[in-house]
Amino acid sequence: MLAPFRLKAVASLFAVLAPAAGFAAAADTPVAPPPPQQPMDVVVISASRLEHSSFDLPAAIDVVDAARIRDGQMRVNASEALAAVPGLVAQNRQNYAQDLQISSRGFGARSAFGVRGVRLISDGVPATMPDGQGQPSAFNLDMAERIEVLRGPFSAIYGNHSGGVIQLVTRDGEGRPTLESTVSGGSYGSSKIDVNAQGAASGIGYVLDASRFDTDGYRAHSAATRDQGFAKLTMRPAEGGKLTLVANTLRQDATEDPLGVTWATYQRDPRAGETDTTDTQTPKRTLADRYATRKDIRHTQAGLAWDQQFGDDRLHLMVYGGNRQVRQFQAFSKAFQAASTHSGGVVDFDRDFYGADVNYAFVRALGGGKLTTTVGLDYGHSSDARKGYENFIGNQFGVQGNLRRDEQDVLSSLDPYAQTEWKGGAWVLTGGVRHSRLTVRVDDAFLGNGNDSGGVNYSHTTPVLGALYKIDPNLNVYASAARGFETPTLNELFYSGTGGGFNFGLKAAESTHLEVGAKAIVGGSTRINAALFQVRTTDELVVDSAAGGRTSYKNASKTLRQGAEVSVDANLGGGLSARLALTALRAVYDQGFGAVAQGSRLPGVPNANGFAELAWKDASGRFGAALEGVASTRAYAEDANAEIPAPGYAIINARINARQELGPWRFKQFVRVNNLLDRQYVGSLIVGDTNKRYYEAAPGRNWMAGISAAYAF
Repeated sequence: MLAPFRLKAVASLFAVLAPAAGFAAAADTPVAPPPPQQPMDVVVISASRLEHSSFDLPAAIDVVDAARIRDGQMRVNASEALAAVPGLVAQNRQNYAQDLQISSRGFGARSAFGVRGVRLISDGVPATMPDGQGQPSAFNLDMAERIEVLRGPFSAIYGNHSGGVIQLVTRDGEGRPTLESTVSGGSYGSSKIDVNAQGAASGIGYVLDASRFDTDGYRAHSAATRDQGFAKLTMRPAEGGKLTLVANTLRQDATEDPLGVTWATYQRDPRAGETDTTDTQTPKRTLADRYATRKDIRHTQAGLAWDQQFGDDRLHLMVYGGNRQVRQFQAFSKAFQAASTHSGGVVDFDRDFYGADVNYAFVRALGGGKLTTTVGLDYGHSSDARKGYENFIGNQFGVQGNLRRDEQDVLSSLDPYAQTEWKGGAWVLTGGVRHSRLTVRVDDAFLGNGNDSGGVNYSHTTPVLGALYKIDPNLNVYASAARGFETPTLNELFYSGTGGGFNFGLKAAESTHLEVGAKAIVGGSTRINAALFQVRTTDELVVDSAAGGRTSYKNASKTLRQGAEVSVDANLGGGLSARLALTALRAVYDQGFGAVAQGSRLPGVPNANGFAELAWKDASGRFGAALEGVASTRAYAEDANAEIPAPGYAIINARINARQELGPWRFKQFVRVNNLLDRQYVGSLIVGDTNKRYYEAAPGRNWMAGISAAYAF
């Protein structure tokens, strides 16, 4: 429940706004018309790196607009908005210490924390490090204009990953200066306060935002506090030129980690933590409580971009840099740490990262059509000062003890790329190539367990080809193919087997992607996207051992992913609109290994998942409501498919929105109820956990509500 002062604050603000809302609804004041229910065509920058009609791209790409991101949500987790995208499984793990769990066409499902296998980008600044590990918590959803989600072959043009690209684009400051504040709250002591300002003055557009989110957490030992800041400046100091400065900050102190639980514990109480059976002093105390599992995070990043038009040509320069500091206490027992000379129960690292992306696009007439070619160079670098400690002193756990690790980990990547597109008549032909090189270097300063200094280099060339044919103005068909690769992340290289040091012998997984699809506009009011795809992968990385929060990996197998995606957006008239997103995916090991038989399902990947929405808005745009359905089939927790899988589920969500205007004031309110029928289900899985603590429960029926007031000066 919300703390009393939070309830009073929300109730008071509703009381203040209610009379104004009633007056605004009754008065004949102009109200801005509602945005289109769903544009039949949208402009994107993913896949081509230039503004491009998504309808004319030979790629599977969906756009989540600002209304879906900001209206009817607390804007804390991108997973809520991404649920409407086919091919994607985006899970809120109810664990802010480990971030969201996102997979695309089955890539990334095994990630122990954060996102891997899917490249994350925020306003052109990578939220993914050179090794492929990313953190979606760096996204600022309060100022989001849209999220572009690219899947399939064309994601290979972004380099080291295989599943896709998720790119957040925030709004530019423009128009009259506006100050806005939003207060929201909900179940499990969740609350958020956001204040932002935006506008333009003296040729400078500005967007400023600050927020605080608090939650007691649905699961035991899952409380969190998140402070975020955001700033964006845009200006045009020269004709045809645009300068953009963007900065993000994230701070989470003592974010509790509830850990996973066994199937027996989940059935007994989905909210409970796993009992520590080795604790003889305090029986029935959970592992999370005994070891005080938690994480402190400090993340700051900034980027500076210059875009210059030269007629139809364009130059893009982007430089960025940042710092990430993490201190994490894990549930490692004394015996576990004693048995493994390379493990400590406390992770402590200080990471500096920076990079640049430079590309030039030129447009020429060719063969009766238009040829657009982009050539560029992408550079990334990160350096971790990393230490590890025992998580105990004497008989007290959850405190920083003796040093067990001290090293410098350096990653660097340098990727030249080229991409070209020819448009002529009914054809759009696209090709691209990128050569990725990743260097990993480790300088070990803790020699009591041996010298783990060393390194490994990875390199791969990823070609992409695509062709789109316009059967008529409302129907396009396409085909595309690519070679992709996915290097081990730094965290996947940390351990070998059950007790060894760095695993420099891990190879990159290589993949071949094929896709055919169709895009149609029916009756001028319905947009349909459909795709069939296949991905074959060799040297797939799989979990070798996972215990106490430490996971090691190995190259083990070939895999096969075959599937279909369909999305439908329809304006039904009378203020009604509908959205449907369906995915069918067969993701299996195409080659057996160890106890894993050929044909076994990839863990963490459901056979099918879907999203459906029926929404309504009145003609004035003052009121709206929607019902949402989210469904998924079962998913296995480990490679052999021998353990109890997370069962399939289907839930229904509902929301109501309202908005009013009164002179320079604009008010908004929303109420949302998730899991309306109070279903119990497993929301996410910790893949391959040796202790069989795979399961992370999702909340039952829960609610949230919010109100905002904005003043335009």
